[in-house]
Amino acid sequence: MKSSKQETAALSFEQQPRESNKAFAAFKTYLELGAQRSLAVVAVQHGKSKTMIERWSRRFDWPARVQAHAAHLATIEREAIEGLALEKAVDWNKVHEAVKVAEWQRHKKLIALADEMLARWEKNKAKCGTLEGIARVLELATKLGRLAAGMPTEVKEVNTTVKATIDVDWEIAIRKAYSAKVEAVPEQPVIDVQEAKP
Repeated sequence: MKSSKQETAALSFEQQPRESNKAFAAFKTYLELGAQRSLAVVAVQHGKSKTMIERWSRRFDWPARVQAHAAHLATIEREAIEGLALEKAVDWNKVHEAVKVAEWQRHKKLIALADEMLARWEKNKAKCGTLEGIARVLELATKLGRLAAGMPTEVKEVNTTVKATIDVDWEIAIRKAYSAKVEAVPEQPVIDVQEAKP
C-alpha cells in the first residue's frame, strides 16, 4: 500500500490545488518541450511574460514535477518490461514442462523395450538382437530420463588418485648428471684450525 506522500509524489506532475488552468497548461507545455525545455519558449507560446512563467515555475516547482513525471514513466516502462519477461518465462516454463513429460514417457517406453529385449535375448541367445543394441537402448533411456528429471546427462569421472610429491636433492642430482663430463677436482688437504687463546 502506498503512503499518501508517495501518492502525492506520483501525482505531482498533474494539476495541483490552487494551480489555475492557465498555469497548468503552461506547465504541460514546459513538460512536453523535452530536451528543448525553456521558460522563455513557454512564455512566447502562451502569450505571457517571462516573469509570469518564472513565477509559476517557482510557485509550482516545475523542475521537481518534470523529474516526478520522468520517474513515473520509468516505473511504468520497467513494470511493463517485467510483466512481459514474466509472461515469457511462464510460457517457456510450460514448453519445458511439456518437453520433460514427453521425454519421461519415451524414457519409460525405452526401459520397457530394453527389458523385453533382454528377456528375449536370454531366452533365445542372440536371435533377437545384440547386447550392444540393448545397451544403446538403455543408454538412450537413461539420457532421456535424466533430461526429463532436470539432471545432467553426463556423469564426469572424478580422478581420486593422490599425486605424490618427489623431494629431490638437486645438488646430488646435478653432480650425478655431470660427474661423467666434469673432470674430477683433486682433493685439497684439510687444514685443521685451532682457536687461539689470549
